[in-house]
Amino acid sequence: MNVSFEERNGLHGARIGIASLDAEASLNALSLPMIEALDAKLRAWADDPEIVCVLLRGNGPKAFCAGGDVRKLVDACRENPGVVPPLAGRFFADEYRLDHRIHTFPKPLICWAHGHVLGGGMGLMQGASIRIVTPSSRLGMPEINIGLYPDVGGSWFLARLPGKLGLFLGLGAGTINARDALDLDLADRFLLDSQQDELIRGLVQINWQDHSDSQLNSLLKALEHEAHGQLPEAQWLPRRARIDALLDVADLPAAWTAMTGLQHDSDVPLARSAKTLAAGCPLTAHLVWEQIRRARHLSLAEVFRMEYAMSLNCCRHPEFPEGVRARLIDKDNAPRWHWPDVAAIPRAVIEAHFEPVWEGAHPLADL
Repeated sequence: MNVSFEERNGLHGARIGIASLDAEASLNALSLPMIEALDAKLRAWADDPEIVCVLLRGNGPKAFCAGGDVRKLVDACRENPGVVPPLAGRFFADEYRLDHRIHTFPKPLICWAHGHVLGGGMGLMQGASIRIVTPSSRLGMPEINIGLYPDVGGSWFLARLPGKLGLFLGLGAGTINARDALDLDLADRFLLDSQQDELIRGLVQINWQDHSDSQLNSLLKALEHEAHGQLPEAQWLPRRARIDALLDVADLPAAWTAMTGLQHDSDVPLARSAKTLAAGCPLTAHLVWEQIRRARHLSLAEVFRMEYAMSLNCCRHPEFPEGVRARLIDKDNAPRWHWPDVAAIPRAVIEAHFEPVWEGAHPLADL
């Protein structure tokens, strides 16, 4: 199942739970068995009084988690176009239930988010109570490339970024480094890639029966002090004013025009994002605009319920299967979008992505 679990003994019978994503060849991409195993173990650890803290990490030097393993899901979509595959209902329900469990976990849950942290990896990371980034961290939501949209709670955390930064990063899939993550409240601590073992040694030495919050905070502050000198330069907060002005527009087609006009800009990060959007999925761009607009006044549970409908509808529409085919399966990087003109996509198509495609109560009604 490509995920492993262990428990380290601490003081006075306390134990530290360690969950490790172990699919290094796929950059720890989340499969359905991995999602189910993680959710079951976190549920058990939440109920175990001797488990006092959990560390969630990814094995291998390149990635914590580079997203969801969607190939089987897309195979099912392509076999029955226009229909939501049963696998989609199960995959997204289980993934969002896991993400919600992390957001609401009753004990300290530390996520060591090194290397690539993309899509589904962001869903795991953003719910953690302590989100650690390192010099190698590269966060992002790249769904514009494959015709999906920033799910796994992306509606929640993108909508809460300053100004228009969430919209810009969702549309252009900009890479977020450790300094950016701290600036934008997408991370809590910066440690060196080499300090993970030292963190674990510190966790097992804490007296979890007495002022454990203070001890944990002191441990993290001490480790962070050693790492501070290696923080990268900020990319996105210094560009906020320009991005806010650029995206001060009334609708998504205007935002598309404004952003893609920067493809030859002298500012390299802005130009890179503009080129990504220009080659991206126009329907996804509309979904990004709409999900951020709608999520501002939703609870976390309501966000996951909204995204569940969006994801199932992406599976019955053609853009997501085509994007995955072009980017991940055939790798010709030449997606043939069903709706290639951003200004010509019918409003009814966009609205349809937010409508239920199941009978009865919402499958995530209990969140």
